[in-house]
Amino acid sequence: MGISEKIKEIEDEMKRTQKNRKLARLRAQLLEPGPGSGGGGGSGFDVSKSGDARVSLVGFPSVGKSTLLTKITKTRSEVAAYAFTTLTAIPGVLEYEGAEIQILDLPGIIEGAAEGKGRGRQVISAAKTSDLIVMVLDATKKLEQRTLLEKELEAVGIRLNREPPNIYLKPKKSGGMKINFMSPPKYLDEKMIYNILRDYKMLNAEVLVRDENATVDDFIDVIMAPNRKYIRWYVLSPPPPFIYWEGSMEANEYGGWMGSLYVYNKIDCISKTYLNQLAREPHTVVMSCELDLGIKDVVDRVWEDLRLLRIYTKKKGSAPDFTEALIVRDGSTIEDVCDQIHRTIKERFRYALVWGASAKHSPQRTGLNHLVAEGDVVSIFTK
Repeated sequence: MGISEKIKEIEDEMKRTQKNRKLARLRAQLLEPGPGSGGGGGSGFDVSKSGDARVSLVGFPSVGKSTLLTKITKTRSEVAAYAFTTLTAIPGVLEYEGAEIQILDLPGIIEGAAEGKGRGRQVISAAKTSDLIVMVLDATKKLEQRTLLEKELEAVGIRLNREPPNIYLKPKKSGGMKINFMSPPKYLDEKMIYNILRDYKMLNAEVLVRDENATVDDFIDVIMAPNRKYIRWYVLSPPPPFIYWEGSMEANEYGGWMGSLYVYNKIDCISKTYLNQLAREPHTVVMSCELDLGIKDVVDRVWEDLRLLRIYTKKKGSAPDFTEALIVRDGSTIEDVCDQIHRTIKERFRYALVWGASAKHSPQRTGLNHLVAEGDVVSIFTK
């Protein structure tokens, strides 16, 4: 390759880099509140969060969300054979394994929802408050609906079944920019990061990029952390500290104990070959609301993906109380169990006795940091 060709290649790469930065910034602006917008989701969308977890049913109009809500809860959501039957967020309660799970039937999303079409922003904002997103899809539409829906959710900062970018970012009050890489990244360099930070008026910051495949979009995700939500499955419990954002990130802001589930309805209208293909897809359940097929499978999978644990208590000198479980999230500790009982208990905490899968021997005497497991029996001793 001659010198002229090398110069042209560098110029083309510079143009692509600038274009990528501009596109990423424009996509980021979709997440920023518009003029006069408040924190609420608007009329009919400000449903109080209740129960042990919240699940949102998201999908295009007339895919069976309302029918599914009616079948798995005691709530009747209006159903009809035309689009936009549901115009507000309709809550229901799914009682399962001693837990109360709030199910939200959200209005159907249409293409362009990220720009606000069809109350799309309100729908997606409500979905962001969930512990699990159930994407209800029409099996007869093949992958068309899923692709469009994922695109709309991505546009407003919901990352489905993905880990957060493995990037450390710490804003500082002084000292300029300090940018380091664990290994040379393929799609980022020091100058690009410097320019992006300047675009966001972050002139003093410490950055460590641990992922060689991190992109411009990934880095902007880190900067926009409070507006991003990663909907994914946990492999580790608790999660690794991917990102440090001093003073602005809430617990589990990057999606801890959350997941995304694809539910294909109307399987009675497709071939057995295609049905088998869909059923083998990751994060997927198939059903037919019309024929009552697979409804229990959906409910069981929702419980599994929420990764909730049932913990039972035992008073000194008494048998364990198996009539009512404390519901905590996977990765919870004895401290979390104490908080579930009463906020002041851990202030007077001495030790706990634990029987069950998490105990090395029964009972095991533990402190507040002990990780509990499904079905554990716990006895708390206070001062």
